[in-house]
Amino acid sequence: MSLEERVNDLESRLAFQDDTIQALNDVLVQQRNVVDRLQQQMAALLKRHEELVGQFESVEEEAPPPHY
Repeated sequence: MSLEERVNDLESRLAFQDDTIQALNDVLVQQRNVVDRLQQQMAALLKRHEELVGQFESVEEEAPPPHY
């Protein structure tokens, strides 16, 4: 294998690796966006849950027991 063939082979591999790295980076960015959105949704759900639990507890504390 001549030096020119080896250089061409290395350049071809490098180009393929660059394309692969870019494709992986694109997927990583998409997944990061999904994770960020899911974290925001989870935070909103936890906040809503805490609000509902707080409402339930306050109603439960105010109501007299059934045996009174």
